[in-house]
Amino acid sequence: MSAPSLLVLSDGEVFEGESAGAESPVATGELVFNTALSGYQEVITDPSYAGQVVAFTYPHIGNYGVNGTDDESPRAHCTGIVVRDLVGEPSSWRAEDGLDSWLRAKGLAVISGIDTRRLTRHLRDAGVMPCAFGTASEAELRSAAAAAPATDGRDLVSSVTTESPYVRGDGPWRVVAYDFGVKETQLRRLGRLATVTVVPAHTPASDVLALEPDGVFLSNGPGDPAALPGPVSAIADLVGKVPVFGICLGHQLLCTALGGSTYKLNFGHHGTNHPVKRVADGAVEITSQNHNYAVRDVPGADVTHVNLNDGVVEGVASPRARAFSVQYHPEAGPGPHDAGYLFDAFVELMEP
Repeated sequence: MSAPSLLVLSDGEVFEGESAGAESPVATGELVFNTALSGYQEVITDPSYAGQVVAFTYPHIGNYGVNGTDDESPRAHCTGIVVRDLVGEPSSWRAEDGLDSWLRAKGLAVISGIDTRRLTRHLRDAGVMPCAFGTASEAELRSAAAAAPATDGRDLVSSVTTESPYVRGDGPWRVVAYDFGVKETQLRRLGRLATVTVVPAHTPASDVLALEPDGVFLSNGPGDPAALPGPVSAIADLVGKVPVFGICLGHQLLCTALGGSTYKLNFGHHGTNHPVKRVADGAVEITSQNHNYAVRDVPGADVTHVNLNDGVVEGVASPRARAFSVQYHPEAGPGPHDAGYLFDAFVELMEP
C-alpha cells in the first residue's frame, strides 16, 4: 500500500498524492513541467534536469518500462518526479524493468496521484518555483519548500560534467565536445561523424586548441548560463579560431560569448512538440526542447530560428566567426528529428 504524500510549492499551494519510487520523507527542487508523451527515461537521466523536480503532464508514465539503451547518462539527475498515474506493469518487448523498481534502484523519489492538469495550469500562471514533496508532515514540507533553491545564479554544470577527458566515436573528423551535461544521444550522433574528445566544462581554450580539433561542440546542461563566466571566456577565445556548434546551454553560452545576454523564462520549454520557424526559408520544424533560460538578440550574429509559440530566439549563426547554435535538441531521443540536418551543417563548417 502506497503511503500518503504531499507536494508543497514555495508559494503555499498543496497537492495530495501517494509515495512511489525511492523512499524519501522530503525531496526538493525547482518544479518544472514536461509535456512529452514519451521519453520519460531520457528525461530522468538527462543532466540538464539537475536541481529540478519534473512533473509529467501526460497522465500515464511508465507504460513501456525502461531499458539500458535509452539512458542519457548513468544516473538520474532530476531530484524527483511528479505523475498522475505511475504504471505498474509495462507493456513493451524492449522493457528490461518496470519504471517504479528502476526509480527505486536509482534512488529517485516520486509522488503519484497528483492532479497534474491543475498543477500545470498553476505553474503556467505563477511560473516555475521550488517545491518539496514526500511523506513528511505538511509543516516540514512547507519549510523545506521555502528553503529550497531555484536554479537562478547556480553553477549546476560542475555537478554533472566529466572529471577527466575521454574519447567517443570513430568518425573521420576530430571534434572536441565540452561536457556541460552532454547526453548519450549527442555523443552517438557526433561519434558517427567524428572522433570526439569529451572534455570537462571548465577546460581552457588553450587545452582545446592543443588537441588541434576540426571543430568544437558545446553540449546541453543544467542551470543558469550567467553563472558560468569561465566557460564563456573559453568559448570567446575559441570563436574565430575553430568552427563551433552549440546546443541548448551550449547555445546560450556561445551567444553570451558573442556579446548577447540571457534571461529566465516564466515556465520554460520542456517537451517534444515546439514549433520553430527556420528564418531562411520559413520552414517549420517540430522540436524537442528543455530549457528554462533563453537568449536575447546577439550583436553581430544572425537569428536563424524563432519559436512560433512565444518568439524566443531558437538559433543564431555568425558566419564570420564560423559558429552557430540552436536552443532546441536536433538529436533528441525519442525525437522528433526534423532538425537533424544541423549535424551535417557542422560538418560543412569544418570542411576546408
